[in-house]
Formats: sequence, C-alpha cells, structure tokens
Amino acid sequence: MIEFRNVTIAYNDHVVLNNVSFTADFFEKIAILGGSGGGKTTILRLILGLVRPDEGNIFINGQDITVLSESQLRQPRMKFSIVFQEGALFDSKNVRENVAFCLREYSNYSEEEIERRVRDLLKILGIEEAIDLMPEELSGGMQRRVAIARSLAGCEPKMMLYDEATTGLDPLTAANICALINELSSGEPPQRRGFILVTHKVLDAARVADRYLYLENGTIAFDGDIESLKKTDDPELREFINELYVAKRV
Repeated sequence: MIEFRNVTIAYNDHVVLNNVSFTADFFEKIAILGGSGGGKTTILRLILGLVRPDEGNIFINGQDITVLSESQLRQPRMKFSIVFQEGALFDSKNVRENVAFCLREYSNYSEEEIERRVRDLLKILGIEEAIDLMPEELSGGMQRRVAIARSLAGCEPKMMLYDEATTGLDPLTAANICALINELSSGEPPQRRGFILVTHKVLDAARVADRYLYLENGTIAFDGDIESLKKTDDPELREFINELYVAKRV
C-alpha cells in the first residue's frame, strides 16, 4: 500500500503539493488528472523517492521512505516500474539493448537468459520484429511499447507508474497503448498488478482507470470513480473533463 500523509513540496518557492494525503493499494487502477505543472508527475517521483517532501511522510507498505538513504530506497523502489513521458529510451542503444539494460545492470542472468527474456517481453508487447531497430526508427507507439518492456524487464513490479503514457500519440495509437495498459493490469484484486497513470487526457484515463484523483491548486480536489467524476459540481473540474460530456453526446 502507498500512503501520503500531509505531504507538501515546493520548487523555487512555488508550492506544487500542499498538505496532500491519500492511500492506494497496489492492485488499484488509478488516474491522476490535472493541468500542466500541477504536481501529477511529482507524485510519481515522490513514490519512488526521487524527490523528498518538504513536509509530511510517504509510506510504502508501512515503511516511511522519506527517512531512507539512497541505498535503502532500492527495496521499496523494486515494487514499482515507471514508464516515463516520451519513453526516455537510450538513443544510442537499439531495442534489444534498451530492454536488456536493467537485466545487465541488476541481475546475474547469463547473456542467453537475457536474450530469451528480452524476446519474450517484446513478443508479449507485439514488437519482437523491432529488436534490432534504433529508437529513431520506431513510431511513437512502438517507442512506448519498448519503454514498457524495459520497465518490466528488471523486476516483477507490484504496480506500474505511467507518466503521460499517451501524450503525443495519434488517437488510434493512444487507444492501443490504453488497451496494453489494461492487459498488463488484468485479473482480479488483490492479485492483479495495478497502476497509477498521470495524464491530462481525460478520455484515455476513462479507458483504463477505476479511480480518479484530480489535482487543483496543489491539493486533491476530487477522489472517486467515473460516475462521481461526471457528476462533480466543481466548475474547474467540470471544465477539465468537458470532453467526457462531448464524447457522451457523440
């Protein structure tokens, strides 16, 4: 379980998150919505211990990670796997080398076993034929799939973290990535692998999430399911999710 307890963080005197508290189980399918610069990605970085709050505490399975050293953070971080915005692939490495990177760095697998695991992951994600291609030779959708394969290669995460997974993709490719996210989080709780998806694309969030958090002025202004989201009386949130009403009319 993840627990944020009265978390506040500021960058250059600009408060990004202000006294934020929430809990999330690893099997949940959560979308965090909000405008650019509203603190969505900061929540992912806080979960991984990449940044520390100015105030408050963050617990992973009851362990306060805000007091851990960098070496002590390795174990709680292994519970998560993150797919960064735009994929963040190594430009100088082909698909095979990108996916194999964590296996070579953090496992004792032989080269033969690494090759097998890389091919298995690429096959699951439907891109095995791209194994020798460089990132610049891939479409945006294929880059995201490679990024997901790389995030899964190093460990068996309890929860996936997606930072704007469909940003910059055409509608069909974005829909395909959403279908893949759902596939990787199939099954029933509490056994299934859940996710936290950070996005400003409301329709994509609606394709995958069961629970929605909306950040407004550094606080969680909404936390609930899709039906409650559609019925919100918050004028700013209603404007933000306007495409849901448009889609419903269409």
